[in-house]
Amino acid sequence: MTPPPDGPVRLLVISGSARRGSFNAALAAQAARRARDQGAEATELDLRSLALPIYDGDLESEQGVPPGALELRRIAAAHDGLVLATPEYNGFVAPLPLNALHWLSRVAAADGQPSGTAALKGKPVALLSASTGGFGGMRGLIALRGFLSLWPGMFVIGESLSVPQAHLAFDDSGALKDAGQQKALDGVLASLIGKARALRG
Repeated sequence: MTPPPDGPVRLLVISGSARRGSFNAALAAQAARRARDQGAEATELDLRSLALPIYDGDLESEQGVPPGALELRRIAAAHDGLVLATPEYNGFVAPLPLNALHWLSRVAAADGQPSGTAALKGKPVALLSASTGGFGGMRGLIALRGFLSLWPGMFVIGESLSVPQAHLAFDDSGALKDAGQQKALDGVLASLIGKARALRG
């Protein structure tokens, strides 16, 4: 199922961290709320719910693509754009979203659904990160931007948000305390929604 040509922009919002109390999960949840405030539809996806094993070519040969990868393909195809909030692991991208994207790239077109790669083709993505360090996960976002830029037809928007000192950045409701960061997040989302609408035609 592909998004309809009219109606609200549909955004898929993913946290690259599944741990309890994740700052990036909090950032993703706030992004979803604020995207809805701007008139978009936002679907929050927990990557852990897909139960994807670590990508292994032998596993794929013996058992095929896991159901979670097919589900990710279905969900991605039904949205106009992607918001990815992910932590930084040793200056690089967290393994959870990378593994999901590796599996997605292995899904072939079938049963009226596009291939996993085509499910994201022509769609924009906004990158967010929260970290307890002083850089806010910026180094990981640089690496992730490079990786996603190689995905055929995917457009990584220029605007992004890094939230440093994340253990101090959120209030009890999970919202960003800093008005400047809230404004920056709204700007990222506005750009993403506008780009998604333009690319949808």
